[in-house]
Amino acid sequence: MEWQQGDFFISTDKNRLSVSYVHEYLSNESYWAAGIPYGIVEKSIENSFCFGIYKDNKQVGFARLITDQATFGYLADVFIDKDYRGHGLGKWLMKIIIDLPFVSHLRGLMLATKDAHSLYEQFGFTPLDAPERYMRIQRSNVYELMKEDQKQQE
Repeated sequence: MEWQQGDFFISTDKNRLSVSYVHEYLSNESYWAAGIPYGIVEKSIENSFCFGIYKDNKQVGFARLITDQATFGYLADVFIDKDYRGHGLGKWLMKIIIDLPFVSHLRGLMLATKDAHSLYEQFGFTPLDAPERYMRIQRSNVYELMKEDQKQQE
C-alpha cells in the first residue's frame, strides 16, 4: 500500500525499506533500542507490518506494527529523521496506521513512549486503565548480553 502527500510518500513495501538506515537510527539515535544489532533489526522488520516514509525515494521515517491483524497490535520503532521533523509526517503516519481497516477492529493497540504522549493522544491512545493487570518482562541490557554471549562463543 502507498499514500502520497506533497513530496512525501508512505509505503508498506518492505523491499523499499533501507534496513541499514533503520538500524543506524535505532542503534545510534533512539533511546529505546540503543546498540541493537543489525540482525535483530532485520528480523524485526521481517516479522512486522512496516511503514517507510520517503522523500524522493530517500527514506526519512519508519514505524512497525507487531500484530496478528485480528485482535492485538503493538506499535514500535516509530521515528522521523530529525532533518524532516516539523512537516507533520508523524501525524500523517499515525493517521494512516490508525485508519487501516484491520487496525480499527483490533481489541487492543499498545505502544510505549517517553516523550511523544501528545502525538499519540490525538489518535486515541490513553494511559492504561488498570496498569496492575499488565505484566511484562523487561530486559534493558539484552543487546549487551548478546554481545557478551557472542564473545564467549568465539
